[in-house]
Amino acid sequence: MDFGYDDRTEQLRAQLTEFMDEHVHPAEPVLHEQLAAADSRWTHAPIIDELKAKARERGLWNLFLPGADGAGLTNLQYAPLAEIMGRSPTLAPEVFNCSAPDTGNMEVLAEFGTPQQRERWLKPLLDGEIRSAFCMTEPEVASSDATNIGTRIERDGDSYVINGRKWWSSGAMSPRCKVLIVMGKSDPEAERHRQQSQILVPVDTPGVRIERGMHVFGYDDGDHGGHAEIVFDDVRVPAENIISGEGEGFAIAQARLGPGRIHHCMRAIGMAERALELMCRRVTSRRAFGGPIADQGVVQQWIADARINIETNRLLTLKTAWLMDTVGNKGAHTEIQAIKVAVPQMVTTIVDRAIQAHGAAGVSQDTPLASLYAHARTLHIVDGPDEVHRRSMARRELKKYR
Repeated sequence: MDFGYDDRTEQLRAQLTEFMDEHVHPAEPVLHEQLAAADSRWTHAPIIDELKAKARERGLWNLFLPGADGAGLTNLQYAPLAEIMGRSPTLAPEVFNCSAPDTGNMEVLAEFGTPQQRERWLKPLLDGEIRSAFCMTEPEVASSDATNIGTRIERDGDSYVINGRKWWSSGAMSPRCKVLIVMGKSDPEAERHRQQSQILVPVDTPGVRIERGMHVFGYDDGDHGGHAEIVFDDVRVPAENIISGEGEGFAIAQARLGPGRIHHCMRAIGMAERALELMCRRVTSRRAFGGPIADQGVVQQWIADARINIETNRLLTLKTAWLMDTVGNKGAHTEIQAIKVAVPQMVTTIVDRAIQAHGAAGVSQDTPLASLYAHARTLHIVDGPDEVHRRSMARRELKKYR
């Protein structure tokens, strides 16, 4: 294993870092000002389109997607780039057209979509003209077990009719969200993992009703599209909107979530780096009890532990990316689950200590730390809760001895 960055990665890292310093970080307060001044929290801020045009001009676009449709990077090449974007999680990913859930939806359409589906939905997503949402989680069931999904997708002639309720459909509150990928049950009598299907539903289809935007620790996440609770009431779409065929929904979800999990972890390492930087700047500039806060032994321990844990988790994430590139997502299953547990735990701890080092400022709107904490804590749940991944890993480990 060689985790040294190749020439193309180093070049993109330098370009991306320069763009972040020159454009993205200075635009963060502009984004919040534009959203605060807007009539609705779900307004698309003009600064995003300005930055997207500049990023695309410089070739910093669709970096997440391998193959001809994207930048053609491997997971190992993309990992350090996602980390850089993660330093500004509310703004940077969308600027480079690398924001969830669009990334996962584009991957699904690129791998499983028909030519017509790719032309209608993948192309405008790749061009950054529209946004999308992924509708899997439901309020009435434990959605960590995807086979619990109760939303019905029923064939009726040359159409499918959808009925059910979804929530935490990220991106769906954006006025630019035009299509939903909905996972539901198409055959309750089939084998457990063949009961589900995924289908494309344009947002403006009659019967689609967005009930409300969900809040995350009080944040509405309006700056990156929000999260919606959506009701599907006799929603009728053409049969050709089914993705890959009936019964393929669970397999598609697994294919989608593998890269999604590692992308979250890559970005989260960037969040940890930013929190550590803010902590170091704060404790060296503030004095208490006769000296800099940085002289306190407990603070020095926080900083040392943060550096150790960031480096450890980065190496595990790079190993996971390398395995995905060399033996595929199935071969990297254990490592994907390991980073999905380890990285959010690491980031949450570092951000929490950075907040503590800032005192009252850490929980205010004057630093990004409170928002980073809300995001990091949420990562313990999204794409499968920590406990599910730990259970799966433990069962795989115990199998060697039974």
